[in-house]
Amino acid sequence: MKSYKIAILAGDGIGPEITAEAVKILKVVEARNAVQFELLYTPFGASAYFECGHPYPDASKAITDAADAILKGPIGLNHEDSKKIPVDLQPERGALLPMRARYNTYANIRPVSLPNGLAHFSPLKPEIIGDGIDIIIMRELVGGLYFGNKELGRDANGKRYVRETLEYTEDQIRQILKAAFDVSMRRKKRLHNIHKSNVLKSSVLWNEILEEVAPEYPEVEVIPMLVDAAATHLCLNPGQFDVMVMENMFGDILSDQGGGILGSLGLMPSACLGPEKAYYEPSHGSAPDIAGKNMANPYSMIGSVAMMLEYSFGMLAESRNVWDAMQGVFNDGYSTPDLSRGNTQVKLISTQDFGDRVAEKLQAMPKA
Repeated sequence: MKSYKIAILAGDGIGPEITAEAVKILKVVEARNAVQFELLYTPFGASAYFECGHPYPDASKAITDAADAILKGPIGLNHEDSKKIPVDLQPERGALLPMRARYNTYANIRPVSLPNGLAHFSPLKPEIIGDGIDIIIMRELVGGLYFGNKELGRDANGKRYVRETLEYTEDQIRQILKAAFDVSMRRKKRLHNIHKSNVLKSSVLWNEILEEVAPEYPEVEVIPMLVDAAATHLCLNPGQFDVMVMENMFGDILSDQGGGILGSLGLMPSACLGPEKAYYEPSHGSAPDIAGKNMANPYSMIGSVAMMLEYSFGMLAESRNVWDAMQGVFNDGYSTPDLSRGNTQVKLISTQDFGDRVAEKLQAMPKA
């Protein structure tokens, strides 16, 4: 029997609620397969700061170091509560970015998936959605503006200024491009390269590296597109995209737009892959306004488990079963209040009920 250690970082806001449902699915996967998961719970984010004095305390680092994979819930607080934490120790700066750097999780994979059974969630017209949306956004995750030098100060005239550096090395660019080509080879062999080379020198270098990598993948069609044009086309013709690759900030923004065309970031899990370790997380925030109300949909958290099964543990068939189980609950007409948007045809259930129904469907599926 294979055994894996999973660090569980429940996070803030709705994090503990949706994490509990993800763990519920891990238990079902254990029962159905010759696999054992050792779950290592540890604080992370704002809750860790208030409990331990740091959003990513040393004890949590030791646990994530020892884990085979990391399952991370959403982190962060509302604007007013965030002010209670020093700027450099707020969860994103003090915990999330350091964890990405610690494990070099350079490849962020965010599926933008809208099967026919979920089409009613989207704000797009049916003629635009067509047969559904199935896009993989590949975002570089450890370079660019988010990791460059940052400076706040006053100039010689006493005027405030800010200086932030967008910085990439060719090795950083090459590794995410190769990862994107690899994903493209497993799909439709069509890769949209998203850039802003008409303005940014970083994109000029990005495109030069792409031209060096592309000959290694002669079967993949590369389609260059400016990032602002890509934002427009995601709304007007999302069906043209299969795999999209881009630098860090572009990926942050466009993947959130991907959640918008689905109807909610609650439908977007993600995988953050490094050379030796990966972490998995929902793409959405901690939603403190609905925390504790048992109404947040755990789809993105359970979907992150499905991605963990595929990318960290090689359990491709069971990963597909988890996806099918979740979508089956939607196909049965059930959803949670946070996703319903006043749709009177949807039967509303709680966070826990959604997790229970996914677990029941997974349990009933033939074993791989």
